[in-house]
Order: sequence, then structure tokens, then C-alpha cells
Amino acid sequence: MTESPDRYAVTGHPIGHSKSPFIHRWFAAVTGQGLRYDALACALDGFREVVRRFRAEGGLGMNVTLPFKEEAFALADLRTERADLAGAVNTLSFRDDGSVHGDNTDGVGLIRDLRDNHGVALAGRRILMVGAGGAARGVFPAILDEVPRRLVVVNRSPERAEALAARFAGGPVEACGFGDLGGTAFDIVINATSGGLSGERAPPVPISAFRPGGAGYDMVYAPEPTSFLLWCRAAGASVAVDGAGMLVEQGAASFRSWRGVRPPTARVIEALRAELARGD
Repeated sequence: MTESPDRYAVTGHPIGHSKSPFIHRWFAAVTGQGLRYDALACALDGFREVVRRFRAEGGLGMNVTLPFKEEAFALADLRTERADLAGAVNTLSFRDDGSVHGDNTDGVGLIRDLRDNHGVALAGRRILMVGAGGAARGVFPAILDEVPRRLVVVNRSPERAEALAARFAGGPVEACGFGDLGGTAFDIVINATSGGLSGERAPPVPISAFRPGGAGYDMVYAPEPTSFLLWCRAAGASVAVDGAGMLVEQGAASFRSWRGVRPPTARVIEALRAELARGD
């Protein structure tokens, strides 16, 4: 009898669009790992039941996407420091002793894509984070670990930006509304909103927010450039990229925590971009 492969999955709402199964199947192929990775549909009030059922069926680990990252945080018995700082979990590991371990790999995925894949160093740089929701909070710890000179979070509601900055008080973190940016110029502008996916116009950041040759990064990904990336190019950014590489890199960190090996990512990013271009 053939032994069943180790099982992993991703869950969220909605989940049909997820590219995580595609990515992890590539990871399994390039590392020679025998595993199965599925996308599990989940009702808005059904997260704990989906996790319970998956564990009962022998599942070893799960990726968690919106809107369940905070529920995953509450579910975990043990959490990494970066997950505690983010207040959210995107990677669950089910241990032999019955405990659930939670991690957040979003930040390391962002950093590795910017730094290693696109040559954009964050140390000593002035960084503007657009948006103050869960996506921004999830990557803040990793950005601060890179020791930027300044990290400013801007949001349509300044109060939300101030609350995020207060969560990471003690570092070079500031908060403001769009009207307060003035003539401040940044080396890196990161969009942590999802507006570009819904056809919204780019956030109202002035062109002057870019230093000459700055870098723009949109944490979402799509087959065509988002409105934010088009704005970055118009502003003269030397680097303007979306979050497809971040998705692969954060997945690689999850894969390593489960399997003990970090898969190479360059081929997988290339394959994912080809997949997105085909519209599959």
C-alpha cells in the first residue's frame, strides 16, 4: 500500500484565487519533498472548525490568509516573537504533542523580495508605508529589524496610523495623514492597501514623496501593473514591483518551518509570474 503524503493547506475567505497551492507544489518539486498542499474553503464563522477537521485528518500545517490571521493568532498555543509583535499569524504548525505553533512570515517575505530579489536595502533608508491595516502591521517588525533611518505610516484615517505607530513605539516610527506629507521625500514607498486590485486610484501620495531613483513596492499582485505601480513609474521610481515575490518568499519561510529546508525561490517566482500572465 502506498503511504499517503504529508498534508498541508491554505485557508481564507475567499480562497479560490489563492496561488499558494501552485507555489508549494513547486517547492515540493524543487526540493524533492513528498507532500500534498490544498486550498480549503472556509466560511467567515468556520475557521476553527476547518482547522479542527484538517488536523483530525492528519494535516501537519496550514497557511492562513485574510480574514483569519487574527483568529489564527488566538488559536496558537505558542507563537514566534514576530507573530506576537504583528498580532497575527499566517503559518500554523501542528506539533506531535498536540500544541499549535504560530508564526508570521509576511515580513520576512517582503524583506527578502525587496533586498535579495530586487537589490533594495532598507537599512538606513527613509521608508513610507501607505496603509495602517493588518497587512502593514504584519510586516512592521521585519522592516524595523532592518534598522531604517525613518519609518512613516500614512493612512486616510490618521488615527489608525497613530495607533499602528504607537504599537511600535521606541523605534523610528511616525504617523500622519496624507495632507501632512508635505515636501518629505522617501527612499522606499510601500503600499499596504488593496485598492489597486479593486480598480481604485493610487493613494493620494504626492510625487514629491519619492527621492530621485526611489523604490516603490505594492504588497498585492496582479497580472497587470496596479494603479500604485503606474504612479510609482510616473514618479520616477527606479524599482516598481508588486508582491508576487513576497508571496513566494513568505511561502518559502513557511515551507522551511514545516520541512526543515528552504526552497530556492527564483524559479518559483518566474513560474508564478508566468501563471499570472496566462490568467490561470
